Amino acid sequence: MLAPNFVTLVALCAGLTAIRMAFEDRYGLALAAIVFAAILDGIDGRLARLLKGTSRFGAELDSLSDFVNFGVAPALILYFWGLHDLKSGGWIAAMAFAICAGLRLARFNVMTDDPDRPAWAANFFVGVPAPAGAIIVLLPIYAAFLGLPRSQFLTWVTLVYTLVIAWLLVSRLPVFSGKRIGTRVLPEMVGPVVMVLVLSVALLIAYPWILLTIGTLAYLASLPFGWLSYRNYERRARHAKGEAASAVPPRQSPSAAATVRPANDEQRPVRLN
Repeated sequence: MLAPNFVTLVALCAGLTAIRMAFEDRYGLALAAIVFAAILDGIDGRLARLLKGTSRFGAELDSLSDFVNFGVAPALILYFWGLHDLKSGGWIAAMAFAICAGLRLARFNVMTDDPDRPAWAANFFVGVPAPAGAIIVLLPIYAAFLGLPRSQFLTWVTLVYTLVIAWLLVSRLPVFSGKRIGTRVLPEMVGPVVMVLVLSVALLIAYPWILLTIGTLAYLASLPFGWLSYRNYERRARHAKGEAASAVPPRQSPSAAATVRPANDEQRPVRLN
């Protein structure tokens, strides 16, 4: 199918444009391009499943596009914006984020083919997904646009924060996937859902830095709840497995029964012949 791959290529163009905008010190447009790429990334997969146009080629193209859009581009934006003041230290932090994003995407591709993964595990990502990582790692720039003064302290905080988000990408932390959201909308809910989407886009255009800051902080605050929910699923799965195992009576093999002999003559059964 051409439509999903075309959307992926448009997202890749947005990521490359973000790098150019950052190189030209036009960080507002650079961040807008990253957000636009993230929106398109959420569309192309759903579009492919809707049109039944999923393919191995499309999956590989999407993975390579995600590495550029959500690994390389955010790292370079942060480096051009402030991490370059720390010279090699800032460059190492930017590289660490890009590398962790690549590792996160590679692990995702491998885990999708795992046949032993339980069905409920589809509700969770393992580690923060790359698109979300790209959005939340840019929080220091959102804060600067909101009026937070640029300083050496902010630059060091940005370095540490970038490394923390890089670690969250490759961690084993269970994170809500949100894949089940929007898969099936009741007819009577189509109108309200459309209104919410239109309102969200309008707010993002009118108040981008406030909305991105609030969204980032809310996402970070939700991470512990994802971990707790995952542990709850695990406990219920273990409990159900234990009940299923206890419901099956143990079987004694015929050979074992044949080898069991009475300890003495008194315990031997009376012969019937």
